[in-house]
Amino acid sequence: MKQPEDQVYIDKVKNGDSASYAFLVDRYKHMAYTIAVRIIRNAEDAEDVAQEAFVKAYQQIHKFEGKSKFSTWLYTIVYRVAITKLEHQRVATVPIHDEMTEAYSHSYQTPQLDRLQLSEQQKYIKDAISRLPVTEGLLITLYYLDEKSIREIEVITGLSESNIKVKLFRARKVLEEQLRFLL
Repeated sequence: MKQPEDQVYIDKVKNGDSASYAFLVDRYKHMAYTIAVRIIRNAEDAEDVAQEAFVKAYQQIHKFEGKSKFSTWLYTIVYRVAITKLEHQRVATVPIHDEMTEAYSHSYQTPQLDRLQLSEQQKYIKDAISRLPVTEGLLITLYYLDEKSIREIEVITGLSESNIKVKLFRARKVLEEQLRFLL
């Protein structure tokens, strides 16, 4: 479990050791970017969102009380920064990061998908995920890629548990339909 180790670095940062924050950034930068790109759908803007979220988290780390995992607290900040940016600037979609589809390749198998090489599977899954609405793509990412619980997703997004479950169910169905269509 990452939480106890995270707390050591969080305490160091709270006590003035700003260099310890680099450990937390390194540990969570990929998922922070993944969440941002799921919402913003623009690679450059997603990098900006992730960076801004890490800066805000650093500035507000004294408010982190440890009632949730640090990752949940951080991803909530990433989510809010991304939503704010999206509200201020609608951007065109771009291809989603290649590494993100790897975790999905085993969750959404179809007979046609089974016959493809892993790189081809990832291509089709990536394409199918990019066709999902923003919220559903984010929920799939948090639940399957980052293995967040429904409760943690509820904290991050502010959506209710039942809403998350319904959206995940629908997203899986749409993802399956998209894969069938693409194959």
